[in-house]
Amino acid sequence: MKTLNILSGGAAQGLVRSLAPAFKAETGLGIAGDFGAVGAMADRLRAGVPTDVVILTSALIATLADEGLAVRSSIADLGRVETALAVRAGDPAAQAEDAASLRTALLAADAIFVPDTEASTAGIHVAKVLAQLGITDVVADRLKIFPNGATAMRHLAESRDRRPIGCTQSTEIISTPGVKLSGTLPPGCGLATMYTAAVATQASAAPQAQRLIGLLTSTDASELRSQAGFVSGPMS
Repeated sequence: MKTLNILSGGAAQGLVRSLAPAFKAETGLGIAGDFGAVGAMADRLRAGVPTDVVILTSALIATLADEGLAVRSSIADLGRVETALAVRAGDPAAQAEDAASLRTALLAADAIFVPDTEASTAGIHVAKVLAQLGITDVVADRLKIFPNGATAMRHLAESRDRRPIGCTQSTEIISTPGVKLSGTLPPGCGLATMYTAAVATQASAAPQAQRLIGLLTSTDASELRSQAGFVSGPMS
């Protein structure tokens, strides 16, 4: 065995990649697997895809533990991730201090890059916010929907639209070259999601899986978590 298999929400991709060299130096294992919409990743685990570590929302990890697919005693929180706005690196920041200014910013965009609005945490929330702001139908033809936030942000970075904007989890924005974080969603429209790791019940390398979780959640990695966009502390 040369790799540890992981299924993870896209929110954790940057953090996992930043710790991969240290993990390989200690265990000799690389990290392989998929990062994407949390619902899709959970379904892949349920379908029997070989998996050692799962990193998803805390609610979904709890459900997988109830289903016998995640080891309950291994569960550990990485931190909260906020849903945020993104613009191309050279564009002016989008201002959204309140719901009204968020509505204005979204209506001013000629393309809105978002993750899966049915299977991803941020995408589902974006759909709710658009409905809350009463602009779902108005912006429907401007939505550029991708399987996950990281892919959406890569396409935003390459966009040739006049005034594009993106909305996904802050970690996916921070880890994508060519885009920049333009602030979290304003009060009343925001979402902070706790991400949690666990060893898969059918893990073929459970000790190494537990070690990766230890590295991801360690005090030594607190600065890396912060840089990646994770916020520590209890849910508000």
